[in-house]
Amino acid sequence: MDIAHLLFGIFGNASAMFLFLAPVITFKRIIVNRSTEKFSGIPYVMTLLNCLLSAWYGLPFVSPNNILVSTVNGTGAGIEIIYVLVFIIFSPKKERIKIVGLFTVVLSMFSTVVFVSLFALHGISRKLFCGFAAAIFSVIMYGSPLSIMRLVIKTKSVEFMPFFLSLFVFLCGTSWFIFGVLGRDLFIAVPNGLGSVLGVMQLILYFIYRDKKGITKKQAQIEEGSMEIGNAKPYQMKQFNGNEIQG
Repeated sequence: MDIAHLLFGIFGNASAMFLFLAPVITFKRIIVNRSTEKFSGIPYVMTLLNCLLSAWYGLPFVSPNNILVSTVNGTGAGIEIIYVLVFIIFSPKKERIKIVGLFTVVLSMFSTVVFVSLFALHGISRKLFCGFAAAIFSVIMYGSPLSIMRLVIKTKSVEFMPFFLSLFVFLCGTSWFIFGVLGRDLFIAVPNGLGSVLGVMQLILYFIYRDKKGITKKQAQIEEGSMEIGNAKPYQMKQFNGNEIQG
């Protein structure tokens, strides 16, 4: 049981890293063009909060036997901070103010969780408090591709939902779900079980629409109304940026 727990944790780390690094293409485009265009920075900031909370939850004095959760989410937090800073540098003034404000809120929320868990809670109460916080934002992170899935159905095209990203959403969610089940940790198993199901749904959509030409971007914009195609290209995890991943 312990070996299987470790193996699924390692595999979860590997698949999560693919999701964390997927937006590199987007940010290369932003840096080259020196503009964020119509991309949204919100998914990266929210993924950062998820990574910070999950990394904190995985520490031994919060929850035992979850150090692999901390390693991957700690790394993910570092990657997301870079994304957020790049976005702040190259975004228009109005967008920059919004992202800086949200970034400040995220850091304040994480600091509050850390302070309360360290000085007001101990033992199982600390684990429950941090676990609920991490699980809630993991669910939010995993739910973010729903808008992309809606767009795929609407346009009958998988242009904005690349196969390998959908595959790694499934692999990452499944790995951490099994890791949580083997470790009898519902705070890891439940949100990642949801991620696994959403990954399956994305793969099903991919195979349904992969050979279809779909409607044009202009038609999609008309049908989607307020939805901007620019915010979905390329596919963002976490937006799932972001990735992007609960461990």
